[in-house]
Amino acid sequence: MFLIGDSTVKCGNGDGNDGKWGWGSFFQNYFDTSRITVENCALGGTSSRTYGNIGLWDRVLPAIRKGDYVLIDFGHNDGGPLNTGRARASLKGTGDETQKVVMERDGSTEEVHTFGYYIRQYIRQAKAKGANVIVLSHTPGNRWTGNKMNRCDQTYGKWSEEVARQENVPFIDLNDRTAIKFETMGKDKAASYYADSVHNTQEGAVLNAESVVEGIRALDNCSLKDYLK
Repeated sequence: MFLIGDSTVKCGNGDGNDGKWGWGSFFQNYFDTSRITVENCALGGTSSRTYGNIGLWDRVLPAIRKGDYVLIDFGHNDGGPLNTGRARASLKGTGDETQKVVMERDGSTEEVHTFGYYIRQYIRQAKAKGANVIVLSHTPGNRWTGNKMNRCDQTYGKWSEEVARQENVPFIDLNDRTAIKFETMGKDKAASYYADSVHNTQEGAVLNAESVVEGIRALDNCSLKDYLK
């Protein structure tokens, strides 16, 4: 099983040396690792666009074999500038529109696609290798409106689900599953599960991993369930 995503999946080296953890660091604990291995290929700071642009996907894809699983979790870093600063944003939505930009760092040009386009490419290329793909909405940040935790259900979560449905692969609403848990415990207690406004402590990362596992168990006709402890 391959996990691709950003720092909320794997923060730093994945060892919590800065007090921040991604849920992928604990995911193998829920599986029979004598039958399936978990390869956490996420990298902090990446977006759906830059994970491919910097060559990470080109390293993961050749390792995928028929029957493997690929879990996709992006969205936290897909906002911001297109061509300045970290220049990692994708266009909003799931359509085919593009925008050509000149990159500030080196003057090169790039054709930027929508968030949905990039997710769709990962899905299609993994499926072409015979893999089973699951798309996730990203983890919730520690941001609230009153007693309700802010969702991504009108942006990246919505677009992730749309693409998953279009490509006929399962979708897990990690964002909503975890947000419900934090709302149940309350804003003050939930804060202790965060190292900052986005990244989790070990306890928060474990909670997110459990949300993903619960999402897997709830899927119909998902053979990945057979490998759970």
